[in-house]
Amino acid sequence: MALTMEEAAARLVVALDTAERERALQLARQLRGAAGMMKVGLEAFTALGPGLVEELLAAGMRVFLDLKLHDIPHTVERAAAACARLGVSVFNVHAAGGPAMLGAAVAGAEAGTPAGGRRPLVLAVTVLTSLDDAALEVLGVRGSAQEVVLRWARMAKGAGCDGAVCSAQEAVSLHRELGEDFVLLTPGIRPAGKDAGDQKRVVTPAAAILAGATYLVVGRPITAAADPLTAAETILAEMCAAGAAEEA
Repeated sequence: MALTMEEAAARLVVALDTAERERALQLARQLRGAAGMMKVGLEAFTALGPGLVEELLAAGMRVFLDLKLHDIPHTVERAAAACARLGVSVFNVHAAGGPAMLGAAVAGAEAGTPAGGRRPLVLAVTVLTSLDDAALEVLGVRGSAQEVVLRWARMAKGAGCDGAVCSAQEAVSLHRELGEDFVLLTPGIRPAGKDAGDQKRVVTPAAAILAGATYLVVGRPITAAADPLTAAETILAEMCAAGAAEEA
């Protein structure tokens, strides 16, 4: 299905991976309208705390809180409730915590959502896009990355999670197995010809759209560009072109 620029922008998440408050807010202001959500991850949240999230929300931006919660179920439930109270649209937990922890995260999100509010999406992180089959073997994890992602995503859906964080390389099989409504948020996005950096399982924006990714997370290709807005618009154009090509 062909995407308009507005539809593509709604599916683009920009990673504000910086410890500098003004830099994060400047990027968010520059990219307003070109990205549907801003990702606040470990670096930014550790350095700047909930205040950054609150400022982004006050400016009318949606936030994906990328903390990859992973602890005993009780602790994760309370942390998930705090995420919901902050007002973020999406947060994630690590599937490796197991079904009880994943279910606790969903319960916490429901408990923390204000009356009349909308519960944030709870997504389960499967296999980090910085890992490949060889790395999983070193870790003693049984199966290929594709197999582990599917196994953990299936478990996450059974525990009540709304979707998974995975590489777009696994998106087709996940939608086939778990349904089109299962949200897939895909990091490891690199425009054609760009350096993969520390990522292993990378795909282009076009390939991610064709694979059925719900949201695409892009960081350095946009935030480290000389002109972040132009870089984001180039990615949006690639997303739109992919949808048009599929329709043709």
